[in-house]
Amino acid sequence: MERVPRNRSPRQGIPRGRLPWLVLAGLLAVGIAVPMTGSELGLGGFAGPGGSASPSVLAETSPSGPASPPVVPTSTAVAPSASSQPSASPSALPSAGPVQALIVPVTQFRGTVTSTSRAEVQAVLAGTSKRYTALTLVDDEADAILAAIGAARPNDPSRLVLARDATTLTRDLARNRTRLAFLRAEDVTSAVRALSWGRAALFGVDRVKRASDWPLEATLPGRVVPNRPKLFDPGSTWTLFAGGDILLDRGVYQTVAVRGRGADFPFDGGTAEITGHTCCSSFGWEVPQTRRTGGAGAMRNLIRRADIAVANFENPAPDQPRYHTSGTRFTADPKLIDGLVKAGIDYVSIANNHIGDAGDAGILQTIANLRKRGLKYSGAGKDLAAARKPALLKTHGVTVAILGYNTIAPSSYFAGTRETGSSQLSLKRARADIKAARKAGANIVIVFPHWGTEYKAKPFTAQQQLARAIIDAGADMIIGNHAHWAAAMEIYHGKPIWYALGNFVFDQTWSEPTMEGITLELTFEGTALRQVRIRPHIILDKAQPNLLDPGGDGKVVMGQVFDASKGLLPY
Repeated sequence: MERVPRNRSPRQGIPRGRLPWLVLAGLLAVGIAVPMTGSELGLGGFAGPGGSASPSVLAETSPSGPASPPVVPTSTAVAPSASSQPSASPSALPSAGPVQALIVPVTQFRGTVTSTSRAEVQAVLAGTSKRYTALTLVDDEADAILAAIGAARPNDPSRLVLARDATTLTRDLARNRTRLAFLRAEDVTSAVRALSWGRAALFGVDRVKRASDWPLEATLPGRVVPNRPKLFDPGSTWTLFAGGDILLDRGVYQTVAVRGRGADFPFDGGTAEITGHTCCSSFGWEVPQTRRTGGAGAMRNLIRRADIAVANFENPAPDQPRYHTSGTRFTADPKLIDGLVKAGIDYVSIANNHIGDAGDAGILQTIANLRKRGLKYSGAGKDLAAARKPALLKTHGVTVAILGYNTIAPSSYFAGTRETGSSQLSLKRARADIKAARKAGANIVIVFPHWGTEYKAKPFTAQQQLARAIIDAGADMIIGNHAHWAAAMEIYHGKPIWYALGNFVFDQTWSEPTMEGITLELTFEGTALRQVRIRPHIILDKAQPNLLDPGGDGKVVMGQVFDASKGLLPY
């Protein structure tokens, strides 16, 4: 259900919350080690934020030039994703002959800029940059990289910080948001923000697909790194787009059907800005005034160009839908599913607290209508066995399994041995399903839960414990929803957890937090997550997400996410 909270404004800005990482002798930094309590975390053992347990609900609902500065210390560590980091420090490994390596400009993970240039690098080294105070390079690669980008060592050595290796450099960026750096492409992880070089990008949906199309290359010392290819291969990269809650009833239906905007309208958004705020909505919230700034179709382009695109489908789509003008019972016109398919969405989770709003027949008809349009799904079915089956999506030789789960009442919507419904989340069930997905050929397993507390960005303790236990059970990633607010992000043992992405296509235009949300643009190389880009958006006309500048008006929702992530992120 949608419960309207008291008027609360999200904090402004992006905080610096970070968490110390363990450093093991002879190894790179490992993931956050957080002890688990209890043996088997099922829903019956969970307590909400107030401490009361609920049996069925997880909710409240280089060698030349001036002397080099000291090497950056390694006492504060930031671990890249466990699946993508080297298993030993390159300096401790035998060396090979020189190689022609792609190099990539990078900055702090929370940075809001997306590109840099030769002119900016020269400004950094000259001390005239308004954005960066220093350039950071790996010591034995520095001169070659400077030569490749047409720069020289600065007269002021403080403007060039030399790191022992790529891991040390990554840690340095975690603590210094005003530094620009360059890494070999194979050393780039999701712990840093990779930048475009001019208009060329090596990561993201607009990335180059061939090494010859990337303009930055340097002759660097060879290395032998166990279990890693020698050089980065752009041809092996692929992207995943993830959006939050999609509603096709109520205000969305009013816009696209009653007012005639059409099924494609929700995905035609471009960019927007907030011009002011007005008070107040019917629920007593201050709401933003907005203006479109162009780029129509930018959201569609983002979705379509991703190799896999996923979201949460927050309503059934039965054969005989009913348009609801108010309330919290939803049904969607199946014809509007065509808009999702045309936009490029490949998968939707149907495990949520609204999937049973049209009864058991409505669930089965929804599944048939999704299948008819070639849209994959998981999380609900004719019985529990069907509801637990993963959706399998394949791209670039990688099989991705997505397991959908619901933790939110009403319990009558949960599937049983012979009952139609959604798959109720428990650790025991998730562990078995993850194992089954691996047996079915999955290289990556994503758990997609409908959980948490509506209109809150920070997870409560039991929810966080379950999330970590699911990662321990073998999941590679968790992408949650239900809060209708963009919520915290966590890195646990090198694996990302997004507790909620917020509204994507929704009509809750009565507050800024419900009008704004985030989408994910994830870049993988094979099975390794290499880059995470979080994009903020605002919903206009009760239906259409438009991208916000993360360094401008998008700071509100990004600040909400990072504020809620204090103590959960190492960078």
